[in-house]
Amino acid sequence: MKENKVRKEPLIKLSRREDIDRKHSWTYRALAIVAALILDAIIIMVTVHMNPLDIYETMFMGAFGTSRKVWITLKDLSLLLLISIALTPAYKMKFWNLGGEGQVLMGAWATAFCMLYLGDKLPQGVLLLVMFLAAIVVGAIWAMIPAVFKAKWGTNETLFTLMMNYVAIQLIAYFVIKWEVPKGSGHVGIINQSTQAGWLPYIGTNSYALIVILVAIVTVGMYVYLKYSKHGYEISVVGESQRTATYVGISVDKVIIRTLFLSGAICGFAGWLMVSGSGHTITTSIAGGMGFTGIMVSWLAQFNVIVMILCSLLIVFMGHGASEIATSFGLNEAFGDILTGIIIFFIIGVEFFIHYKVHTRKSGKEVA
Repeated sequence: MKENKVRKEPLIKLSRREDIDRKHSWTYRALAIVAALILDAIIIMVTVHMNPLDIYETMFMGAFGTSRKVWITLKDLSLLLLISIALTPAYKMKFWNLGGEGQVLMGAWATAFCMLYLGDKLPQGVLLLVMFLAAIVVGAIWAMIPAVFKAKWGTNETLFTLMMNYVAIQLIAYFVIKWEVPKGSGHVGIINQSTQAGWLPYIGTNSYALIVILVAIVTVGMYVYLKYSKHGYEISVVGESQRTATYVGISVDKVIIRTLFLSGAICGFAGWLMVSGSGHTITTSIAGGMGFTGIMVSWLAQFNVIVMILCSLLIVFMGHGASEIATSFGLNEAFGDILTGIIIFFIIGVEFFIHYKVHTRKSGKEVA
């Protein structure tokens, strides 16, 4: 007879937590931020021999120190939130859309195109409407291309949407050279600076207030759409199991294409706001990486639209704070980015411990 082999239990074993208490999960997240701030403080004292409280105060002032800084923070928060909201329906459906950056760029391109070629031909109100429609349609089409390929031929949406970003960047680079002012400068400059044709109107003397208001409306709309609409329910079912969705009569292909149309349209809307309401120009970097940062915001918030507001605020605040301490203390801006990265790392890391238990093997324990 063969002897029964004796094997040891794994040194570390993971198991998923079945009952995740919301109160405790948010307590863990708060503790993670506190731990990250303590670690940042230690790094500050050891490396630059400065008072961490002075650094943190300067970071706060960088984001909220003046009325103008507050509005810039709100503007950047709104744009990042909008892109995060745009990507969320696809992720709930488990369609890995990495193409937000390209979809925003194409919406921005469509907006700039209309401003340059129709700025002196249409009344301001009509021009803004045409720009808006062009931006959301172009953004939607750019997102639908990989969606159609996924639905019809089962292509890998992760690679497809990622590569579409680079195609969009090269298209923008071509048109920047085509539209550059003056020739040879390599940039477009402010579009319609003298006439302000196609610029979003100010509210009073504030140029960013309308952006904040429009994004707030979209945020509420997306919350209602995902939580209470039939389409939102279908997205959840497809995300849980495509077989189940098909069994209950949901057309998975139709849901994929429709959802990516919505995601691309909202990304195009973000591009419209960036050109018409903020930068008034077009560059290959106008999205500022928000198409990728929005992925992190969406996942950190667990696809909860309301929680995305807090996540977006934290990331924008840390970014502005990093720039401010670099300016105020003469530090390399990378130092501020390190502090920001540590906080984000702790926030992401704690999600693992919220959703999983870690079991370690007791000494000498064996199983037959």
